[in-house]
Amino acid sequence: MTRDARRLTRVVRVGDLSIGGGSPIVVQSMTNTDTRDVGATVAQIRALQRGGCELVRVAVPDMAAAQAIAAIKREVTLPIVADIHYDPRLALAALAAGADKLRLNPGNIRAPERIREVAQAAAERGVPIRVGVNAGSLDERFLKGGKVTPEGMAEAALWEVSLLEKAGFRDIVISLKAHDVALTVEANRLVAKEGDWPLHLGVTEPGTGLEGIVKSAVGIGILLSQGIGDTIRVSLPGDPVREVEVAWEILKALGLRQRGPSFVVCPTCGRTGIDIPGIAEEIRKELSQLEKPLTIAVMGCPVNGLGEAQRADYAILGGSGYGTIYAHGQVVKPKVPEEKLAEELVSLILREVKSGEA
Repeated sequence: MTRDARRLTRVVRVGDLSIGGGSPIVVQSMTNTDTRDVGATVAQIRALQRGGCELVRVAVPDMAAAQAIAAIKREVTLPIVADIHYDPRLALAALAAGADKLRLNPGNIRAPERIREVAQAAAERGVPIRVGVNAGSLDERFLKGGKVTPEGMAEAALWEVSLLEKAGFRDIVISLKAHDVALTVEANRLVAKEGDWPLHLGVTEPGTGLEGIVKSAVGIGILLSQGIGDTIRVSLPGDPVREVEVAWEILKALGLRQRGPSFVVCPTCGRTGIDIPGIAEEIRKELSQLEKPLTIAVMGCPVNGLGEAQRADYAILGGSGYGTIYAHGQVVKPKVPEEKLAEELVSLILREVKSGEA
């Protein structure tokens, strides 16, 4: 998919970051620390940034959390999104503390006059607002026969957007999320047809581990492949750095953005004579902080391995208890013992990256 195929949206600025308008798709995440614990929150934001996160959201359940944003902002460089539910006064406090963006949920902030008040305060500071609709908190006004539907989710988003735009506020991003992939995809398709707002993509509460990753990749991937989506968050329980890793893999798989190594790894069969999964994982861990886009092939035999090794930036082509190391399509180290393969390849890559040869 080319950039030209992406849905054209208005540009929304979050600090120095651009969302929409053909800008690179922004990778974001959310801290799971107590926002009032400034030290822990700052440490997690820094870890997220090292992992490639470009925008981070913090929970604002009370006034102390809203006020803590000021102290957090002094310690980090990533733009901060304040996640607001139920109480619009928390949005005003977060703005006063320096939040770079607000997330409002039309399912639990319903008073039009309060929404307009927040919009006015955000406009004065040049702060955008994300209208975030979740299936689990959809206002009963938008249920259809007591059920959550794509149409109802779209109506909820457009209702709040209309309040903001009637107040003259246009710096709006929309998200529509459910744990159900089909529901998420269709709700986003509906809203994409209605205006030029940038869309924040994600599948919320998708499950743990493999299930959560697969559902997120399928839902987000379907929409991105259709040109829909300007920023993504992969929602997974546990360490949010994992969310960022998965988000980048989704973007890399679609050819939309590149960061760090992309791996071509043999699925293995009876011809394999070295520990392909173990070697590939060791290389991945050792190069996890590398930002330069590279292709690394770890292959088990010549059937497909020879071609992949010649096309990759770096490669291992396995034999029986040994492997041949390739760089830029050429053999550089023949017959390296299996136990030395990962170490030798990582050393070669880091040396060439440092020298500018990679």
